[in-house]
Amino acid sequence: MKRVLPPTLSYRMGQTTEREALLTGIGGQGVQLAAEVIARAAVLEGRDVLLFGVYSGVMRGGSSDATVVVADGPVQAPPIISRAWSAIVLHPLSWEAVRARLVSDAVVVVNSSLFDDRVDADRVYEVPATRVATEKLDNPMAVSMVAVGAYVALTGLVALDSAVAAMEESLPSYRRHHAEANAAALRTGAELVDALAAPAWPTVPA
Repeated sequence: MKRVLPPTLSYRMGQTTEREALLTGIGGQGVQLAAEVIARAAVLEGRDVLLFGVYSGVMRGGSSDATVVVADGPVQAPPIISRAWSAIVLHPLSWEAVRARLVSDAVVVVNSSLFDDRVDADRVYEVPATRVATEKLDNPMAVSMVAVGAYVALTGLVALDSAVAAMEESLPSYRRHHAEANAAALRTGAELVDALAAPAWPTVPA
């Protein structure tokens, strides 16, 4: 079993690391919320964060993309990055553009429910987020939370409990009633993968 070094300790040890995550999907899948959850969770854990969202002017069906950069020290990356360590891909619409920006051996969490063909990347973790959200959780709006749960469990970029707390902070008042269901989706997603199979930070034996 592994545990992730806290940011203050890894920074003091001279192991400053910057990790980039590209999130992509379509309007209605919760891409922007997913990015905000990851970013807020990182802030709660004392890391430096950059969050940048890009989406079309439609509520459903248009492209929706976001970049999150998390670091142990001051973030050096610009808002639009050319290379990324990881990605969460909820829909095939923008996959080709995202793939072109990934480093070799990038960590990719893909919503396998919507992909007919296998995603061409070195470290792909297939998570049937749409199927799990709709069939297991009876909550089609929780697709992004299932994927984020899997991503944070795989990478340890942030802790699952931090992601849950960040989700609760990120919901506007008129959507607070979704908090319990979103928390369940995050925890369900985490259970779909092996914890710290692709660690973002230096790890030590527990």
